[in-house]
Amino acid sequence: MDRYKKLLAGALPAFLSATALSFSAWAGDQTCCPPPAPAAAAIAAADAVGLAASDAADADIATIDTALRTAAFGPGVQNLSIGDRYAIYQWGLKNDGEFQLVQMTTSFRSLDSVYGKRKGRSSSIALPDLEPGMLESQSTVIRATAGIDINILPAWEQFDAKAPEEKRQVIVAVIDTGIDHSHPELKDSMWTNPGEIPGDGIDNDGNGYVDDIHGWNFYTDSPTLYSGTEDSHGTHTAGTIAASRGNEGIAGIADNSCVKLMSLKSLGGPYGIGSPDSVIRAIRYAEANGASICNLSLGTSAYSQELADTIKNSHMLFIVACGNGDAKGQGYDIDTTPVYPASLPFDNVIAVGGLLFDGTLAASSNFGAASVDIAAPGSYILSTAPGGGYAFMSGTSMAAPMVTGTAAMLYSYRTDLALSDIKHVLLASARPLEGLQGKSVSGGLLDAHAALNYGLPAGTP
Repeated sequence: MDRYKKLLAGALPAFLSATALSFSAWAGDQTCCPPPAPAAAAIAAADAVGLAASDAADADIATIDTALRTAAFGPGVQNLSIGDRYAIYQWGLKNDGEFQLVQMTTSFRSLDSVYGKRKGRSSSIALPDLEPGMLESQSTVIRATAGIDINILPAWEQFDAKAPEEKRQVIVAVIDTGIDHSHPELKDSMWTNPGEIPGDGIDNDGNGYVDDIHGWNFYTDSPTLYSGTEDSHGTHTAGTIAASRGNEGIAGIADNSCVKLMSLKSLGGPYGIGSPDSVIRAIRYAEANGASICNLSLGTSAYSQELADTIKNSHMLFIVACGNGDAKGQGYDIDTTPVYPASLPFDNVIAVGGLLFDGTLAASSNFGAASVDIAAPGSYILSTAPGGGYAFMSGTSMAAPMVTGTAAMLYSYRTDLALSDIKHVLLASARPLEGLQGKSVSGGLLDAHAALNYGLPAGTP
């Protein structure tokens, strides 16, 4: 178990060195070790330090006096997807109520270190040697509530029973950092440009982009979509939406035989920063190349009229993370303190808040009775990581692709619905939760099965 000791980590704040006119990925901490393959009733233990710093670059685990220590146990004994060995950790898809989060926060800091470490005795009069520094701590246990999930199992059963030719093909644009498109879980999920010949250095389809096989990198203006660990955020997002189900480690929400992912890298560098222009260009590319749904797990406090107009005038549906709070990681009301694009009041924008596994809004998740539309699981979400791995991440960035994957599945399955109907169906079918009342438009949790059946006569296959 030693190599799994850093299984989970606490959430970092939302803006990571974001400038006034830049976008940053709404992301939390991640760990890069996959969880162990559990036996029927196995427990995975984790011990990691979460940070509450205003800038990840300034975070020094060794010197933060009030470090948050977390440990997680669980989550369940019944596998979500038999062919996916880590699927039981995907509590957002199937919550058995066996996940626990133990938080330990320091009550008092130790002063032992003030006097340094002294070895041996001295002829001078001195304080006695001190014991190793100890911290007085308080612990809080947060227990999962069974059923706080997106109700995916009956939705999959219903979706899979429908003939492939009766389903709509859907392209989802992931405007984010890059995606590890060679990941075993994602290689069959990628959109492929039918008009381009890989690696020939020619713009075969004449769209202005050379070798744009699976999308384009608007951060460096190149066809290179994946550069390694800086593309963790986009890779994680992609796995939640449409990782292959039943043959690897985790299960994506949407069936990747019907739903394909277009990788549009608009954020980059160590903090996932980009410009409004890179996002605008990515939106225009996505629309021109057949995408109908767009995941935007990013945000900024600065308003861009051009970006707002681009989204408003697009035919696509935009699913947007609402942000992870202030510099201290405390969620705030984006009705009064807007973040963009989540606060844009358009019919084709769905803003998403993040839930903890007990059904409460995560402390770091922003909210807004008028601006945030729906909530979805967003804390300790297991998904794909660069290099063929798996990792936990937390934040509304993880909640948004839950809605995106469900929206894509719904749009594929319900060919009687127009794209403009999808937002209404998702919000109207959300499962009400007391803690979300007054915090979002729907006041509810995403429910995939209810969405698939919304408006259908009882008993409709």
